[in-house]
Amino acid sequence: MKNTFGNALALTIFGESHGPAIGAVLDGMAAGVPVDEAALAALMDRRRARGDGLSTARVEADEICILSGVAAGHTTGTPIALTIANQNTRSADYAAAAARLRPGHADYTAWARYRGFQDARGGGHFSGRITAGLVAGGGIVLGALARAGVRIGTHIARCAGVADAPFACDPAALAAQLDGLEGRGPAFALLDGAAEAPMQAAIRAAGAAGDSVGGVLETAVLGLPAGVGEPFFDSVESALAHAAFAIPAVKGIEFGAGFAFAELRGSEANDPLRIDGAGRIYTETNRNAGVNGGLTNGMPVVFRTAVKPTPSIYKEQRTVDMAARQNASLTIQGRHDPCIVPRAAVVQTCAAALAVGDLLTARYGERWMTAPDAYREEGAAWNTV
Repeated sequence: MKNTFGNALALTIFGESHGPAIGAVLDGMAAGVPVDEAALAALMDRRRARGDGLSTARVEADEICILSGVAAGHTTGTPIALTIANQNTRSADYAAAAARLRPGHADYTAWARYRGFQDARGGGHFSGRITAGLVAGGGIVLGALARAGVRIGTHIARCAGVADAPFACDPAALAAQLDGLEGRGPAFALLDGAAEAPMQAAIRAAGAAGDSVGGVLETAVLGLPAGVGEPFFDSVESALAHAAFAIPAVKGIEFGAGFAFAELRGSEANDPLRIDGAGRIYTETNRNAGVNGGLTNGMPVVFRTAVKPTPSIYKEQRTVDMAARQNASLTIQGRHDPCIVPRAAVVQTCAAALAVGDLLTARYGERWMTAPDAYREEGAAWNTV
């Protein structure tokens, strides 16, 4: 079972939904990098359930306990171990139907892989609860990226049939949009606040019907210099897709124009190259999402993921009883999100931060963390003529 993402900068996640705690170990951070615990707490608050009918009634404090790797507000250069206590579990909710496989979940595949020894309570290690550790570890990398001039943000592009405004192509306009997202705090991650009320109403309606809804998340990475990544197996798209698909319920991804490329001609799909008065090379459009040949070109990297509806719904479903080895029906009990899209936005941001941090470490070593000003000058030099 591989629970580690990254090479030069790696995160290992651990724990089960109803175990004593979940957590993560972040390895590869340079010594002396500031760690803002208040900023980490704010990120955790964005992921946290509120019990408000828009998310699960299981409300956890999600306070991060840093066990190692940080002293006096700075990284020590050794592995950073983080734990988050599980304080509001109700395992009895799952006991009555423990042998009945939940459609859309990993119940059957976990049986096939672990022969019944897996912790099935609340989904065990397969639960979206485990993403709290991803946010905790990725949040540390996100802070380091911000000091290196790289910003990452995610908004709800579409949910329950309600659409938000898209990210802008122009880097300056995109930066302003990211400012707006950060200013919203734990509220829905939307660029157009007018979309919030109808989106929430649609989610509540699905929940009231015992059902759930999905949506689309859009993430932008702003400030990456040209030339980061690798041509094939460790391309920028490969790394970001790898991290994105680690998020439960993500079922699709596209970069830039994405699947719309299939309907375009080359003359429409290419991004014309230009040079400004300062000698900086840029593209007039950004259909290729800031990536050519697996490498960054200096423009914003923009991608979207499709998030399926929460599989835990309160409608009766057909399934199999593993104990009786026969067909059965199941009505799921417990506390579940009618939609995970709003809470998943910050998870996608932190997952992207891990991928970008690993790519930068492979390209620049620790310099992007320890000397962010010098790193930016070096990166800018390759983007100008």
